[in-house]
Amino acid sequence: MKDLKHLIYFEDLLQNQDNELIKQAQADGQICVGYTCYHMPEVLLNVGKCFSTRLRAPNTGSIDIATYYMSNYTCEFARSVLERAIEGGYQYLDVLAEVDACSAMNRCAEHIEVLNCNTKPDFFCTHLDVPYKVEDYSVEHMAIQVRLRLLDEFKNVYGVDVSDDAIRAAVKEHNELCDVITELSELRKLENAPITGYEFAICTLVSYVCPTALILPYLKETLEEVKARELDPKPWYRARVAIVGSEIDDPELIKLIEECGAFIVADRYCYGSNPGRERIELNDEEDLVYQICRHYMQTSQCARYMSEEKIQQRRDVADQLAREFGADGIIYEQMKFCDFWAFERPLASHILNDEYGWPVLSIDRPYRARSSGQLRTRFQAFVEALEIKRIQSRKEASA
Repeated sequence: MKDLKHLIYFEDLLQNQDNELIKQAQADGQICVGYTCYHMPEVLLNVGKCFSTRLRAPNTGSIDIATYYMSNYTCEFARSVLERAIEGGYQYLDVLAEVDACSAMNRCAEHIEVLNCNTKPDFFCTHLDVPYKVEDYSVEHMAIQVRLRLLDEFKNVYGVDVSDDAIRAAVKEHNELCDVITELSELRKLENAPITGYEFAICTLVSYVCPTALILPYLKETLEEVKARELDPKPWYRARVAIVGSEIDDPELIKLIEECGAFIVADRYCYGSNPGRERIELNDEEDLVYQICRHYMQTSQCARYMSEEKIQQRRDVADQLAREFGADGIIYEQMKFCDFWAFERPLASHILNDEYGWPVLSIDRPYRARSSGQLRTRFQAFVEALEIKRIQSRKEASA
């Protein structure tokens, strides 16, 4: 297929956290709010003159300094973010909004604040305490914190409009973005799809790291281009695969998997489209912040939720996505030294295989996995196994 018009531009935007669209928005007087965790309600970081950017550490090299502060047995993502902060890579931020979700990212945010990694006079860090269960009282607890520690701070420090009208406007723009990403995602269901998993991952990532108002026109144009794209005579892939698990902000991992012949048709991981790119439906009866907090807590697929219903939800969502998008198998991945997913992945990958009947490749990986020959070999072997299974199924069906 012909290369997408804006693909190289999107890739360039992902090369630096402080990309040109962020600089353009700040030049227009907007407030840049950095965050990492899904539990920080993204849409509320885009209220009034604020815009959000989800933090990454592209082109990470040595993380020795961050390792000194956090030890070498903590999540490489958290260490990479801290290393980039110490290097001055997040000096452009006006606010750092984090949550008490996992100990590694909590320590990372604390170090960023204590080490004074951002010297802007009005810069501030804020933290939210995320409950472990989704109940009415826990959602209320979350909503109160969002009001006090986030929206009130926006208003007091930067004079941001945090009224209900401003929140509804932010939700409307968020839903418009989600509709575009969802429509792109749905095209992956086609046997001869007009978009690759890598291209979709790029589009999804830029929707997180760039100001919504500025990236949305590019994504809309890309959607129309993809729908009208001239297809190759036959599908390029050898197997269709869903990928689920922990944080992935490196599209090179997706490229590596697809170079091995697997088309990533569905995703359920942090920084992906599920969760994160679902519409937020509001009613006129309940408090807006309460509704938004409930949405993020209910849709979260994070392994920090250890209640039985959330554990079952994660398994069911993985199974549902794989079936809806016609996957042949599932790759269950986990960042090395991630405490929550280190418990979740081994058991869940067996259950998806034993109880749901899915061929599953279970891996732990470094933050930057592109150069891993071991992973490439395992991906190749998994694709071959899926091919063999499909051939055998066809023989049995025709016998």
